[in-house]
Amino acid sequence: MTHLLNSSSNVLSFIKSVHFMNTAGQEVYFDMNGDMPNQYDIQNFQFFLNGTSRNVKVGFFKSWAPTDEQIQIDTAAILWNDGATKVPHAVCSESCDPGYRKSIRKAQPICCFDCIQCTEGKMSNQTDSNDCIKCPDDEWPTNEQSKCIPKIIEFLSYKEPFGASLAVVSICSSAITASVLCIFVKFRDTPVIKANNRDLSYLLLLLLFFCFLCSLLFIGHPETVTCLMQQVAFGLIFTFSVSCIMAKTITVIVAFTASKPNSSMKKWAGKQIPGLVIILCSLGQIIICTTWLSLYPPYLNDNMKIRPGKVIVECQVGSSVAFACMMGYMGFLGMLCFAIAFLARKLPDTFNEAQMITTSMFIFLSVWTSFIPAYLSTQGKYMVAVEVFAILASSAGLLFSIFIPKCYIVLLRPEKNTRKHITGKANDRAN
Repeated sequence: MTHLLNSSSNVLSFIKSVHFMNTAGQEVYFDMNGDMPNQYDIQNFQFFLNGTSRNVKVGFFKSWAPTDEQIQIDTAAILWNDGATKVPHAVCSESCDPGYRKSIRKAQPICCFDCIQCTEGKMSNQTDSNDCIKCPDDEWPTNEQSKCIPKIIEFLSYKEPFGASLAVVSICSSAITASVLCIFVKFRDTPVIKANNRDLSYLLLLLLFFCFLCSLLFIGHPETVTCLMQQVAFGLIFTFSVSCIMAKTITVIVAFTASKPNSSMKKWAGKQIPGLVIILCSLGQIIICTTWLSLYPPYLNDNMKIRPGKVIVECQVGSSVAFACMMGYMGFLGMLCFAIAFLARKLPDTFNEAQMITTSMFIFLSVWTSFIPAYLSTQGKYMVAVEVFAILASSAGLLFSIFIPKCYIVLLRPEKNTRKHITGKANDRAN
């Protein structure tokens, strides 16, 4: 046995040393395993229409070459059956590009298919994909639907013209309100300012100042804290403002009635009535907002369903019923105040502030009545913009209807800022 193994080893060693050229001019040798390296010619049988044919060498195979170089073919030298020089298609359908998927045709070979574009929210990033892949929730496919990219984040931003314009209007309006308050304080002892309870005027101006500023809570990237504050701050501040206007209106009526001889309203004339009216009118809204925050508070939400390819960062109200109750209560106070002021509008000139209040509440109610359908018909940042616009418009209506006429008299027509003119005695003498 040992002798046979030694003989085989000697033969293998001898074979490895063989290396010569044969009579055909081919090199003959053996590799390290004793195998003879092979080389084959690749030939193309070409048949012509005139009945002739030929074999043409179009490449070769070398077993000893690297794997990617073993076969080499000159495709330009190949002639196919139909006489074409290009490789014929082996399938009946072209390949599907990325962004499409294959849909096999019924009752046809598997190589026959249609290319169907991926549906909304899906993509394919390979050729001849059998199915499309759904993008993650925070991503969206490109227009070619060949890859997923992050969705665009949308909210009413200070950086865009619309948001910046609303912010500028809010700040400028609050500055005007602060200026009016300074005018009222400076000229507090003049008849025009003293008429109809100047303390209520100070309070109402301060509330209007915060009304304008509270609109800034709706602009910019929403946060958890701002979501909690937005609607509640807006509802409470406006309710206090309307309650304050209600107190001014009732003060007008009580003062006029108490001025009559033997009037039973004299005991109600005093500073305690306005405060009591404000507390009673605001109490309902305080209860609604407290219950709202306790049970179903507003929260931050990334809405990915409103608009494809965008993430709408918004504040959800938490409870639509609570939001409706807040708006309804504010509207109820506004209508009640309008009705009382409308009935008191024909009182003597001394108390003609009721006419201004009637106008202001008419504007207030008109704005918020228009707000409801506009708010419900919009989405995303435009819904927020509608609410901001309503806040600014209604606040401006209250400011310009009640206070700007008085500022006009104080600053530009000081001759009318006299007790005689306010009580109407100056007109009586002129007549």
